[in-house]
Amino acid sequence: MTSTNHRVVQWTTGNVGKSSAKALAAHPNIELVGCFAWSPDKAGKDVGELCGFEPIGVTATNDVEALLALKPDCVVYNPMWPNVDELVRILSSGANVVASASFITGHNLPEADRERLRQACHQGGSTMFGSGVSPGFAELLAIVAANACDRVDRVTIAESSDTTFYDSPETEKPVGFGMRIDDPDLPGAGAHGTAIFAEAVRLVADALGTELDEITCVSEYAETTADLDLGSWVIEKGCVAGVFIRWQGRVGDETVIELSFRWRKGQTLQPDWQLEREGWKITIDGRPTVDMTVGFAPPPDFEATTIADFMVLGHIMTAMPPIHAIPAVVAAAPGIATYNDLALTLPRGILRTK
Repeated sequence: MTSTNHRVVQWTTGNVGKSSAKALAAHPNIELVGCFAWSPDKAGKDVGELCGFEPIGVTATNDVEALLALKPDCVVYNPMWPNVDELVRILSSGANVVASASFITGHNLPEADRERLRQACHQGGSTMFGSGVSPGFAELLAIVAANACDRVDRVTIAESSDTTFYDSPETEKPVGFGMRIDDPDLPGAGAHGTAIFAEAVRLVADALGTELDEITCVSEYAETTADLDLGSWVIEKGCVAGVFIRWQGRVGDETVIELSFRWRKGQTLQPDWQLEREGWKITIDGRPTVDMTVGFAPPPDFEATTIADFMVLGHIMTAMPPIHAIPAVVAAAPGIATYNDLALTLPRGILRTK
């Protein structure tokens, strides 16, 4: 078996970007040729120094033109949110993009912005792809599971997690955490902050060849009965410390796809939601019905002394689905692509033997 090395630029060195850069630098089929770091204090430093591994001779820069002049096959794009102007610049240069930045199909963007991305892809002969762990990888598992059926009635992906030690207010406040439980804007905030899951519903529907009549968001919340200190921020008594949101794809009045997540914090939740398990329960109701439970645990050699160490596992799981898609994305036709458009992504180059 032969493999083609791909020249790759890492875009940003935040939490997910650090795990991404480390994986890229260690990958035998990838040549990490550049790194974008927008802040002046990071520019000029070796990627290894920025991301917690040995220096590799690749210097981070905030010079976009210099990075694109390297003619990378692919940019691994890991900002928290997509910047359309930035992506248009990359794609129109001819570089493909694999992203973890809240992008699955692009339908969460204004249609004019999504069209700009499509035009940039066709101008540059490039492909835009987005994934992550959830949404992204979770939906891929459901799509694969449905291949065992000759009839599908409903697809359900239910995520449950105690996120007490997930200290990320910039991603959690937008979904409603910390808001007053009686705030009339709470349902709208939850729907807006998790709208990327509507794109994931579209992804599953497209895999099934189904036209949905509507995609809706149904939300429930729980409050903390005492102030909850989370480290970098505090959720005050009477404010949201539990979020349960369901994104539903419907045909007529029937829900045929449901992606849900129940996240709780602390031991003072009211109502006191109990989690049967942490992870995902994926169910394909059909003939046959396929049940799948997915959990995550550190390997035996994983060294962790702080909560931040354990959070690295989540960053790895977010970073790797886009990285594994690089060969398929490079080979794909120009345009916005999803898992439904690509050849099966494969975890090549990561097997380690003793």
